[in-house]
Amino acid sequence: MNEQIRGLFPATQKYVYLNSAAVSPMPSVAVEAVLKQLRDVSENGTVNMQNWLDTKKRCRNLVSEMLKVKPETVAFMRNTSDGFSTVANGLDWAEGDNIVTFAKEFPSNFYPWKRIRDVYGVELRTVPERDGRIDLDELIGLIDSNTKLVSISAVQFNSGFRADLERIGRAARAVDALFAVDIIQAFGVIPFDLDAQFVDVACGASHKWLFSPEGCGIIYVSERARNRIEPTQVGWISVETPWDFDDYEQNWKPNALAWESGTGPSSLFYGMEQSLKILNELGAEKIQGYLEELTDELCELLISKNYQLISSRLKGEKSQIVSLMPKSGQTSQDVAADLQAKNIIISPRGERLRIAPHIFNNRSDIERLIEEMD
Repeated sequence: MNEQIRGLFPATQKYVYLNSAAVSPMPSVAVEAVLKQLRDVSENGTVNMQNWLDTKKRCRNLVSEMLKVKPETVAFMRNTSDGFSTVANGLDWAEGDNIVTFAKEFPSNFYPWKRIRDVYGVELRTVPERDGRIDLDELIGLIDSNTKLVSISAVQFNSGFRADLERIGRAARAVDALFAVDIIQAFGVIPFDLDAQFVDVACGASHKWLFSPEGCGIIYVSERARNRIEPTQVGWISVETPWDFDDYEQNWKPNALAWESGTGPSSLFYGMEQSLKILNELGAEKIQGYLEELTDELCELLISKNYQLISSRLKGEKSQIVSLMPKSGQTSQDVAADLQAKNIIISPRGERLRIAPHIFNNRSDIERLIEEMD
């Protein structure tokens, strides 16, 4: 990107930080905004509460703009896990139903479906990983007239494989199944158009590619999905008129906002707004192109090193996450620890190493990493 953007992230002064797929450092403007709201509460109590609510509303608008959906279809929760759990618990399951997913999904997008299988006798159909990829023909081949839900990550956490959401979504829609997507490893750095991609539910969180405070989970619920999923984690603002404390027989809100049970972490939304502004101003297309350049260079330089590339680098499948395995006999944990001792931060994930640059990284970061890798 440029040095002005890099300068917003104090972590870059100390580290070659290539671990945004785990947790991204926050820009200083986001931290300052969080502290501003906390000071306001300390000094003024509830006097400026309307500002807190307005900030949350602006965050919702920014998120919906990035996903190309209506604001009322986006709700805030604690995290991705809460989102998928409420979807799993809110659907009307019956024996004979099946769920289609990837065998190595991040657990947030697997354990809720596993529980449904165990409790309701629903069939959980999974497709394996093959050479760092998901065979979409194989996945789609598992979808049939008894499929109630298909769930997949936009980008896989362990391989970086990027799924063709529109293709999967069309297949799910053809049998009237819901299509749920874990967007946490893509949202902010890859463009989305959820309606055009036939996505019914999307769940994500703030602390990775959105470089926002942890604790601002996101769930998108389409109108189609809202008609099928009962909100199960409800509270006082889930109803149509929350400030009416006399009517206890109100209906739930008719959209995703029914998923918001309480007011939420106001100070974190202040920080999130600043981070989302940075991402929105740059645009996901520009960010995707820049990170593709960085990771293409990384993969080219890795050829001379003693590592096996796991991630697909095919057009349409590659992402900003690069996964590899050491060939030298060193464990991934040892390699990551050795690099961290040199202030280079990546993630070990099982036998693999995961490298995940963001917009504050540059070519010098990639070259330094390669230089220090044995």
